[in-house]
Amino acid sequence: MVGSAAVRELLLVVAVAAVGLLLAMAAAFTPWPVTPGGSAPSSLVELHGPPAPAERSDSAVG
Repeated sequence: MVGSAAVRELLLVVAVAAVGLLLAMAAAFTPWPVTPGGSAPSSLVELHGPPAPAERSDSAVG
């Protein structure tokens, strides 16, 4: 039967895609160790604010 082979192949493709999605989510959301023996908090992006502006020295002669 041609129909059952096509359904079986489609189910295999969907199963492999689901396993790949689960692995990608596990890699994205599991905490990765920063130092040996310690773990970092789970996050995708580490956010940093802009650096503080440098103070100007007006005492320079120019």
